[in-house]
Amino acid sequence: MLNLIKHAVAAGALTFAVAPAPAADAKPTIVLVHGAFAGSSSWNGVVTELSRKGYTVIAAANPLRGVASDGAYVAALARSISGPVVLVGHSYGGAVISAAANGVPNVKSLVFVAAFAPDEGESALDLTGKFPGSTLPPTLAAPVKLADGGEDLYVQQDKFPHQFAADVPPAQAKAMAATQRPVKAAALSEAAPAPAWKTVPSWAIYGSADLNIPPQAMGFMAERARAKKVVVVKGGSHALMVSHPGAVAALISEAAQ
Repeated sequence: MLNLIKHAVAAGALTFAVAPAPAADAKPTIVLVHGAFAGSSSWNGVVTELSRKGYTVIAAANPLRGVASDGAYVAALARSISGPVVLVGHSYGGAVISAAANGVPNVKSLVFVAAFAPDEGESALDLTGKFPGSTLPPTLAAPVKLADGGEDLYVQQDKFPHQFAADVPPAQAKAMAATQRPVKAAALSEAAPAPAWKTVPSWAIYGSADLNIPPQAMGFMAERARAKKVVVVKGGSHALMVSHPGAVAALISEAAQ
């Protein structure tokens, strides 16, 4: 059979299609990772902005079950993509992308959007309590008991608009409250692995009026990670990707270059 193939090629009767290698200046794929109490659709405005700029965008469905398992899920997604990747995380999703990028060579940049950037051994709860300002705990609904003994957490729907999305139009914020994704309580206290932000360049953006993660905490994390650029949106809420998609997309574009 091998000899037949060789003769066919020599006679010009058989040709092979070879997939072209990605162009050296190909735009990276942007992978957006939502956090607790949000969903993939929270990135819709950012997706629109980035698509206009010619980027391929994937808004991942973060399981919200635990830093290690969620990180492994996002890492698998990143590895499946041909070419460079920029990982973008919101809120708890910041801890997820920092875990996911470890050992994934095509992840070139990290962008933290109103997000946690924990060091090894730290949890989201540790960092929230490190500085004053979070008013999230009293707004949480009664935990939903899970079959495995764990608990799922939601924000009370009537408190969600002010707590999570104060600068989002009221009707949209109410819809976000109704469609929020629960986070497993244990995920917020799970210790982070060695952080990718120590080896992968990062960027950060957050709002000065965030009520979930204290702005002082996000400033501290961005400085510690030696973020290449930090943007503080005056009056911005925790739902920064919804209320200021242009500013978020602009920073992601910088990180992608």
